[in-house]
Amino acid sequence: MGQENRKEANRALYDRIKESFDRQTFLQLIGAKLESVEPGKVVISCERRKDLSQQHGFIHAGVVSSIADVACGYAAMSMKSEGDVLAVEYKINLIRPAATDKVTATATVIKAGRTLTIAEASVTGTDGKLIAKMQSTVMSGK
Repeated sequence: MGQENRKEANRALYDRIKESFDRQTFLQLIGAKLESVEPGKVVISCERRKDLSQQHGFIHAGVVSSIADVACGYAAMSMKSEGDVLAVEYKINLIRPAATDKVTATATVIKAGRTLTIAEASVTGTDGKLIAKMQSTVMSGK
């Protein structure tokens, strides 16, 4: 595949993921942003706001978990030519408090299957330090 065709394919993939991303009103509520999409890899970020903080001022673990979950789901979806996905299981390790101005979840597919896809996400702060690690099983559907 030539470079121009690859750019078009990646643009079409980004547009498909972005269209789904924009329908998730919860992501709009927390201000999550779709940073990048490529086959098997998705990056989502969210900036710190007072209303997204827990009692110590850190970005709430629910926000950290949410962007990791969504990034894993879209990384899995990026491996499918059509249809949607739904998480069926995930585990998250919260490694350090999200004492940062922005969290970024970078998810990659470990194994893409016909029905189930395994993905993992690393959530980092603006300093690049690892805040959380997620492993997710995602189901494909129509």
